This record gives sequence, C-alpha cells and structure tokens, in this order.
Amino acid sequence: MFFLLFALLIGIGVPVQTAVNSRLRSYVLSPFVASLISFTVGMTFLGIATLLTKGTLLFPASLVTEEPAWLWIGGLLGVIGLTGNILLFPKLGGVQTVLLPIMGQIIASMLIDTFGLFNSLQQPFTVMRGVGVLILVVGLICIVVLPDVLNRRKRGMPAETQGSKLPFQLFGILAGMMMATQAPINGHLGSVLHSPIHAAFISFTVGMIILLLIVTLGLRKLPNVKLAFGQGRPWWILTGGLIGSIFVLGMATLVPIVGTGLVVIVGLFGQILCSMMIDQFGLLGAKKTSVTGIQLLGILLMIIGVILIEVF
Repeated sequence: MFFLLFALLIGIGVPVQTAVNSRLRSYVLSPFVASLISFTVGMTFLGIATLLTKGTLLFPASLVTEEPAWLWIGGLLGVIGLTGNILLFPKLGGVQTVLLPIMGQIIASMLIDTFGLFNSLQQPFTVMRGVGVLILVVGLICIVVLPDVLNRRKRGMPAETQGSKLPFQLFGILAGMMMATQAPINGHLGSVLHSPIHAAFISFTVGMIILLLIVTLGLRKLPNVKLAFGQGRPWWILTGGLIGSIFVLGMATLVPIVGTGLVVIVGLFGQILCSMMIDQFGLLGAKKTSVTGIQLLGILLMIIGVILIEVF
C-alpha cells in the first residue's frame, strides 16, 4: 500500500509540472527552450543527489559494453513526453491532448507487464485485468471527454471538426506509450547501477543533451533561455525540472518493485485528481472549472479498475 501511495503522489506532480512549464514557455517563446531549462534544472538536482549518495557521477564501462542499447533511450522518451503535450495542444485541443497520451500509457504499460519487456516484472494479462483496463478507459472518458461534449450540447455549440487530425492523434497515443516505456527502462538502469537516483540523473543528462542540440543547432534559440530570468519572472517557473526529476526518480524506484502497469495506472490516477483540483480551485493561474458529477463517476470507475488490475 505504501508503494501505491507513493505512485499516487508522484503522479500528482505531473499536472503541476505541466502548468509550470507552460508558464515558462510563455516567457521563453519555445516549448523546446522551456524543456531544455526544465531538464537542466532536473539534471542539476539529480547530479547533486547522486554525488551525495554515491560520491561520483561516473558509471562502469560494463554499462556500455554489456548492457542492452535501449538502456540509454529513457532521456529521449522523456523529451518526447515533456514537449509532446505543448506541441499537440494547438492541433487537438485540451480534451484530446489529455486523453490520447493517457490511453497510450495504459496500452504500453499493459504490454510491458504482459510480455515482461525491458526486464520488467511479467504479469499475465488475465480476463479480470482486461475488464479493469476497460473500466479505466470508461472512467477516463467520463472525466475528460463527456464533460466537454455535454457542455457543448448544453450551449448549442457544434461538435469539434476532426479535419486532418489523425496523424496528431496517433502521435498523442505514441507519445503516451513512450512515457510509459521510460519507466521500466530507467527502473532497469537503476537496478544495474544500484541507484535509482543515478539512473534518473543519466536519463535527464541524455534528455538535456538532446534538447541542447535541438535548441542550438536546429532552432538556434539558445539566447531565449535568458528570457526566463529577470524582473517580473516568478521564481517558481524554474521548478518544473525539480518536479519532473522527482517523478522520474520515483518511477525508476517503484517499477522494479510493483511492475510497470500498476505504477503507471496509479500515477495516472494521481495526475487526473490533481488536474481536477487545479481546475476546481483555479490553481497556478488556471481557469476555474467546477468538477461535474460525471467526472466524479469517472473517478469511481477508475478506482474500481485499479482494484481489479491490482487484485487479479
């Protein structure tokens, strides 16, 4: 129960990080520059923590010569997950930008658990676990999709036109799958290094290097970094990386213990709860939006789904 509570808590941090990084983006004028700053802050924090716990940032040569190559892609997957929502929002709108990556995370976590991918704990996909996943999906629809549909119908507004959104919708699902895949990769890296903190540091370092190359060589927007500092810039816009580093560290710690699927799903539950709280009370500059009865029903369904997946 303690591990599940921990997964819930680190999941709660994700919407906060998203809100913080979105505010940061408004100052630096680029999602990639905002992600670069976030990754640099997270890498610095994890580097200090690694030095305090291990005394070194170096890793053994066997990590390169004997371990699988996929051990190094966690940072890349984190970059895609962090910037994906910002890039998709103008194309898909808020509802689909939230729902599609979550669907991708659920799909990937179940596949990873069922086949024991990336050296994760293998858990057979039983009928009851399948029922639990279906109930989770219905709960997500109740929380994310139906309120918007009912609100549009109540106001007599036309339904959103789909246009040529399919490529972006598929990318949303793919981005969610990559976010879920990052967890077992960093979890295995933490097991090899005997330190989830060191593993999270390496993941953030890889992500930071990728973003630095994109910002400097691709976009040539490195000078935009200075726009995050100065008068009128709240200090908390730099905390997104700290929150993200705690999330990655928590996932790397929990996945080898309880499995990818359960950690991802409970973390998602925390994300949704926190998102609803931010909307309900207008936190972090968000517009106040009251929680509806259909959303409360969705939360109840998600709880039932998690119980079925955990017990069966």
